[in-house]
Amino acid sequence: MPPILLPASAAAFAPRSTPNVVLGSKVERWLTETLKRTNRVKRPLNSVPQHFRCLTETLSHPSAIWSLCSLMLPKAPESELRKDENPLVEALFNHQMVAIEAYIVHVDMVSQHEVAFKLTPETIEALVDYHKDIHSVDTAAATWHWSEKEVQLKKLQDDFKQAVNRFVYRTTAIALEGLEEDGAGELLRGKSDEVRSAIMGLFLPLLPPPPRVVDVVRPTPLLPSSTGAENWWQPTMSQRQHTSMDSWRMVSSSPNTTSSDATSSMWASMAMNEMQLPSPSSSFSETYSTECDSPPQFYSAPMTTAPYTAAVTTAPIPQLPLPSTLLQQQCSTSMGFGGFDWGRYQDFALPFAM
Repeated sequence: MPPILLPASAAAFAPRSTPNVVLGSKVERWLTETLKRTNRVKRPLNSVPQHFRCLTETLSHPSAIWSLCSLMLPKAPESELRKDENPLVEALFNHQMVAIEAYIVHVDMVSQHEVAFKLTPETIEALVDYHKDIHSVDTAAATWHWSEKEVQLKKLQDDFKQAVNRFVYRTTAIALEGLEEDGAGELLRGKSDEVRSAIMGLFLPLLPPPPRVVDVVRPTPLLPSSTGAENWWQPTMSQRQHTSMDSWRMVSSSPNTTSSDATSSMWASMAMNEMQLPSPSSSFSETYSTECDSPPQFYSAPMTTAPYTAAVTTAPIPQLPLPSTLLQQQCSTSMGFGGFDWGRYQDFALPFAM
């Protein structure tokens, strides 16, 4: 899309001057009929230069002011408006009609086929006064107070003044159909609603600063302090180990034995091949048969009282201290290893060769 170039008269705070008119090699028929209708003096319109001269002179006339739209605005701030039960009376006393007028600064019938309008100084002044006296008061009352509120309000007024002076409304060239005598006119085909929305979009609210984000400082969790030794967990481990050792400590009943160290060494030096225990009786029987037609015969494993020698395993037996519940007996009727009670053999898991 080619850049849109506007004349210097369309710039902000620029005075009014002769509009810039660009016509093509062939003039549209509707434009010729519009010029003939609006000119009091009949002049020939047979060529492009004649159309150019007629249109430029018409739009340059001091009375060539177009009415773009009208705005219904309050007469005073909201806190000073009159309250009445009748809404019609309240509307008549509290609102005013502001006409938005402009003049044509640019006509392009070649590339963009558009017309550009710039607001008149009277319209700009009326809008600036309304923004300063009414809109600024209402928007300031609707926001909370902060230290730089007055500075932001002044900046908001200055920005509106700049925006309304730069405002240029562009529309299609067919808008020239609303041209009247002496170059005045009004927008047709619902274009006034577009201007009204664009003008009201210039009235911005006063925005307060965003709330400050406060960093929540969380307290650092403290580790449990030790009141005993430097490594507070070691006494617990030592106590557990001491308890387990006490439960297995051998209390000797013989006057010749003063501690459990000798008994422990005896158990450590004893091998598995020196332990002889009677073979346990078989608790099951299996069926034996020689022929299918003969009656079944049953075979039971005989009981034996001969000493049973356990198979020697290659894995060494872990060295364990004697239980504290066993007492060493030199002379006893119980069969075993110097005081071992055969009735407590279930307490010790010894490997048997089954």
